[in-house]
Amino acid sequence: MLRLPPVRPVLEDPCAPLRELLRGYLPAAEVQRAREAYEFAAGAHGEQTRRSGEPYIHHPVAVACILAELRLDIASVQAALLHDVIEDCGVSKEEIAERFGAEVAELVDGVSKLGQVRFETREEAQAENFRKMFLAMSRDIRVVLIKLADRLHNMRTMGVMSAEKRRRISRETLDIYAPIAQRLGIQAIRIELEELAFSHLYPKRWHALSDAIKAARGNRKEAVQKIEQIIAERLRQEAIVGEVSGREKHVYSIYRKMQAKGLPFSAIHDLHAFRIIVKDVDTCYRVLGIVHSLFRPLPGRFKDYIAIPKSNGYQSLHTVLLGPFGHPVEIQIRTEDMHRVAEAGVAAHWLYKSGAQNAHAEAQARAWLQRLLELQAQGGDSQEFLENIKLDLFPDEVYVFTPKGKILSLPRGATAVDFAYAVHTDVGNRAVAARINDMFAPLRTLLNNGDKVEIITAASARPQPGWLDVVVTAKARTSIRAHLKTIQQDEAEMLGRNLLDKALQGLGSSLADLGDGALRDMPKAFGKGSEGELLAAVGMGEIFPLVLAHKLLPVEDQGRLKQTARRLGQAVSQLLPGRVSSGAVREPLLIRGTEGLPVTLARCCRPIPGDPILGFITAGKGIVVHTHDCHNIREWRKRRDRWVDVQWDPKVQGEFPVTIRVVAESGRGVLARIATHIADADANIDRVDIEPQDGLYTGITFTILVHDRTHLARVERNLRTLPSISRVQRVKG
Repeated sequence: MLRLPPVRPVLEDPCAPLRELLRGYLPAAEVQRAREAYEFAAGAHGEQTRRSGEPYIHHPVAVACILAELRLDIASVQAALLHDVIEDCGVSKEEIAERFGAEVAELVDGVSKLGQVRFETREEAQAENFRKMFLAMSRDIRVVLIKLADRLHNMRTMGVMSAEKRRRISRETLDIYAPIAQRLGIQAIRIELEELAFSHLYPKRWHALSDAIKAARGNRKEAVQKIEQIIAERLRQEAIVGEVSGREKHVYSIYRKMQAKGLPFSAIHDLHAFRIIVKDVDTCYRVLGIVHSLFRPLPGRFKDYIAIPKSNGYQSLHTVLLGPFGHPVEIQIRTEDMHRVAEAGVAAHWLYKSGAQNAHAEAQARAWLQRLLELQAQGGDSQEFLENIKLDLFPDEVYVFTPKGKILSLPRGATAVDFAYAVHTDVGNRAVAARINDMFAPLRTLLNNGDKVEIITAASARPQPGWLDVVVTAKARTSIRAHLKTIQQDEAEMLGRNLLDKALQGLGSSLADLGDGALRDMPKAFGKGSEGELLAAVGMGEIFPLVLAHKLLPVEDQGRLKQTARRLGQAVSQLLPGRVSSGAVREPLLIRGTEGLPVTLARCCRPIPGDPILGFITAGKGIVVHTHDCHNIREWRKRRDRWVDVQWDPKVQGEFPVTIRVVAESGRGVLARIATHIADADANIDRVDIEPQDGLYTGITFTILVHDRTHLARVERNLRTLPSISRVQRVKG
């Protein structure tokens, strides 16, 4: 079994423990290369010390020792010894490349933080450092192995830090580093990171649980030994060679189980798990049958990770049995090769060069890294990238099948939308429905283990903003956001051009009058990179169209045009009442209800076609359309620079949400009768809220979908025909 004991530095020669480990698997020439890297790092760090007071060189040596325990190659060991010289000692990447080669220099640079870039917040700096590490990791996976070893030794020696810093680093370890170790299958490092982080983050809980486990250990020792003896004896009877061992579950895993199930420690009975290691896969399944004949298996608790490995390459049979003392017993059955991969994960590629399990673990890791590159290619800032990485580090998975029988692993809670994007980004962007186990289902449907999923697509379909509330994979979330941003940019740019043209009309001019090059110098003046970005900012309310219009017109032209426009407006107002604003003829913006992100209908008053409406420019949202009597706009009425003339398009189509409140006599079946009358008026119910009953009457609020005010009036008339209805009214605000 792979063990990662804390390194005890030897003051006379800190490199001695490392040299011992390296001699166990590397030739003498490569051990000497490690010595050269150590001497260079020791010289670079000089008299530098850690917060504990020990020479700083002890830290890189300890990191290199952890990698040597994993039996990584000499380049990784050299990079571990040098991993802080760029960041702390001012040594350049070029100097490392000249002394130790480009391969080592790339590894050291990948692990180093961004020292020369200034960030506004610690979170932004940390997110950018993580992005750099992940991208370097996608080029060479050894970068993250060095970083994990670095974090592990820092966690081992964190006692001298302040409590606040210990908590912050521990939270980061649980959120990022331990899940990465899990994702890469390096269980030895993952378990120790979790245990150390838990002990620093919640020291009281850690001590209380540790003491409780120690107290229970004596009572259950006999039970563990008896189960081991029963299984071992039965294997001997069947002439099967295998190693049976019982182990105590880790404190953090017990704590997570208590939290997930809401149980006290006294209700957790499976404190021990048993592992059976045999020589080949066939024997694994034979042993499974043997243990099932010894103890009764619990329904639904068997998992075959040999036939369907986890995404990190892990393979084993898991079963839970009812033990001889009436408590559940967890048993894992695997081969020796599977056990090595379970402990070392992707690091087994360097430790054991042969074996299908090693190749599978590495292939799965590289597939994950490829997904990281796809996330990066989608754009977005560092914190969004880090958020997507966290989403992609789910430990629990479901396994589903494509129509051709290919297996895809997705995080627990994944929907058909996640599946569509896992197949291909274009499939996700054009998805309209799903067929799950040969039955049609909505795209929001949650997937279960073993589901066969087929995605129905349409050329005219596109991602919906609501999908962001149901997807759990980083690829789906990033792809949806990228597509929506593109749509938003195009629509905002079109709306911005329209608004600017109307503002110019108010000054007696237009974009057509100014010519094609009118906006050429404006983006720079407003801090934008292009005319498209400038117009999109106008459409989204970041720049007021009137301000930009004044910038486009010379001062003398503005005065002359205003006078001309005012005279023209006085002449035309008699012919076109209500169509003149600010002294010029201005066509209102037509609202179709399907404009998308730059134009939205206010949720407070829920305007529908037929309502008198007003448009208000809101920064970051574009134009928000309200009814003219909406309570929320009273205080804004004086801000004429933000108002936009709008009216419904005569050809407006579609369904619009509106809220109505019905007061009815309390009684059996009243809700069903009201719903039937709404449906009879060709309206759909989107939401129902029932107020607590107070005496003889009940208030029920419906959000329904109607075409316009005429349709709403028909619904209300239909409801008033019910004898039990005392009041029907539309709700605004």
